Amino acid sequence: MIAKLLLALTATGAGLAWYSNRLARQAEARVPADGRFVEIDGARLHVVDLRPAVPDPASPPIVLVHGLCGQVRNFTYALATRLAERHRVVVLDRPGSGYSTPAPGPFPGLVAQARLVARLIEALELEESPLLVGHSLGGAISLALALERPTCVRGLALIAPLTQPVVEAPRALAGLRVPASLRWLIARTLAVPLTRWSGDKGLALAFSPEPVPADFPVRGGADLALRPGSAFAASSDVCSVNAEMPALAVRYGELALPVAVLYGRDDRLLDHRLHGVRFAAQAPGVQLELIDGGHMLPVTRAAEVANWIERTLAQPGA
Repeated sequence: MIAKLLLALTATGAGLAWYSNRLARQAEARVPADGRFVEIDGARLHVVDLRPAVPDPASPPIVLVHGLCGQVRNFTYALATRLAERHRVVVLDRPGSGYSTPAPGPFPGLVAQARLVARLIEALELEESPLLVGHSLGGAISLALALERPTCVRGLALIAPLTQPVVEAPRALAGLRVPASLRWLIARTLAVPLTRWSGDKGLALAFSPEPVPADFPVRGGADLALRPGSAFAASSDVCSVNAEMPALAVRYGELALPVAVLYGRDDRLLDHRLHGVRFAAQAPGVQLELIDGGHMLPVTRAAEVANWIERTLAQPGA
């Protein structure tokens, strides 16, 4: 009896792994890599590097860091091309997301990812310190970089950033809190089918109260979440928030860079009062601006976000 049960479990696991790999291959066929690859300390980072047709030396470069379960197309959907009319714009897939792969060893947490972004900025030899733009979880990583390497960037522009420790994750993300001992097994078997069957709920929450664009799965890169590696990275990122955000949050008084924050009043994923208003009270000189909209402002409010970034750059000291 036990042997039959083990055989059945093994067969089920193998079937789920086969199905997950099939979905992954299909997703990569629909959403191929858009940029080039840069090796940084053993990590292989996928980078899209956009430049204006007529470079303007007075327009500083901009580096964009995406959020949880995201990748470069979250920004190239609408925002990056607007900014690239005047600026050199560098968009990267974070390790494990999109087409970037982490270095061998433990999966990098928030601070380790921030260090990789800093090393990428150095490797690309950007002409002058860039403005670092972080969305959602990318905002937390941008804050970690500003605390660890403040001379690497000229300032931060944070869009709906995660800034505070999260005691209880939104219901749509609660399943990502998987213990490290089970994380890879779950990612290889259950995670991708579950994402396939319930992924619309997560996207709907991220965009709410605005609708999910019909072309976002491909043009916005969301289909790349249907891969075991993406599921493993998302779970690792969520667990890093629990482990690292408390230590980052108590250091916000040390921030020595200009920091601007943009939040949608109707954000259903991260509360602007917690992650925006409270953060502005913790850190010196933070400029907080609220607009109508949900969490995915780089997609749904691209023109407003681009104008806000330009105004941020025009501020004294930016």
